[in-house]
Amino acid sequence: MSRPLRPNRRSVLKAGMGLALAGAGAYATGLSAATPAAAAQSGTPLCDNPGDSASAVGLGSGDLGIPYFREHDGSWGYVFGDSWRGMQQGVPYLGSPVMLNQASFDSSGATPISFTWAEPNGTAAQLFDYNHNADNGYGFEVSRIPNDCIEFGGRTYIQYTSVATWSPPAGYDGSLMSGVAYSDDYGATWTDFPYHWDGDTRGVNQSLYGMWSFAGIDPDGWLYIFSKRWNGTHNNTADAGAIQLFRIQPGDFHDGNFGAQQNWAYLDGSWQWTTAAPPSVILSGNNTGEFSVKLIGGTYCMSYFDTVLGTIFTRTASRPDAVWSTPNPQVTALTVPNLYGGYIHPGSAGANSLTLIVSQWDGTVGQPPYWVRQFDGINP
Repeated sequence: MSRPLRPNRRSVLKAGMGLALAGAGAYATGLSAATPAAAAQSGTPLCDNPGDSASAVGLGSGDLGIPYFREHDGSWGYVFGDSWRGMQQGVPYLGSPVMLNQASFDSSGATPISFTWAEPNGTAAQLFDYNHNADNGYGFEVSRIPNDCIEFGGRTYIQYTSVATWSPPAGYDGSLMSGVAYSDDYGATWTDFPYHWDGDTRGVNQSLYGMWSFAGIDPDGWLYIFSKRWNGTHNNTADAGAIQLFRIQPGDFHDGNFGAQQNWAYLDGSWQWTTAAPPSVILSGNNTGEFSVKLIGGTYCMSYFDTVLGTIFTRTASRPDAVWSTPNPQVTALTVPNLYGGYIHPGSAGANSLTLIVSQWDGTVGQPPYWVRQFDGINP
């Protein structure tokens, strides 16, 4: 397996740092107001430190760290993107995605996240069976990057994007396809659903099914899913912050019957759930990278990385299909240079006290840090 080089993944944060810092400065007051002073973990690194809990289970450095609840035993999983055994992207390259687990999570933030084992066999290794920088039957792909993970009904699911290039030309998203893989042994072995959503290099540029976030199974019984264009490169100039919403019955999702989804769409003069039209764009704005939506204590909470301002924002809504609140800046390039990610921990203390998992890397392979950090007490 070859090691993928990603010199351009974060170039937007380098080339546009002046703009990002200026934009972040404009939100400095909002940041201090939004973040409680008593937050216990205010950027605690979770990997890329010699002797830490991640290295103890075989991961030296990695990004994303997408958290999810392991329903079957009450533990927690964290799904990383491109990962290395050594510190600061030191060889060997592990691959992507990679999963670390934790027996219990302290939502108060009094103690930081600490990993206790890894998939597939206790030591960190790539979960999916595919080759990097190769054609695995669908077209050339560099790496498969996870966007979210959820477990329900005894099965675990990861939605991912297959990256064709980290430096797409203007107007193109640089993806090969997106897909969903599942595990029936809680992360040890994985199977790809046969259906994939074509991306840029398979003829569907700017697909709104590029990146997903599983908001969760609502009390009404539906699994709500938000999705957007692939912009994990942070170089998609046509992203426009567009997000859509659809829902599906958990049983249909389990069976890979994705055609059974219902779409939140503006049709015949009103917003409605329908199968007669594709989902409509519900939010738009600046280009955005990673995003996360989770049902926390009865409130739908959203976070997203604004690649123009170099800032992670949050919003809330009473329902997935309700009006979302005004964006609230939370973590900016002023305090965390070269940031991205910002995934909501589903075990957060409450809708007014979120835990966010934030990545940090300047885009240069081997240049520290390449890690994820824990921020608690975020009031969206």
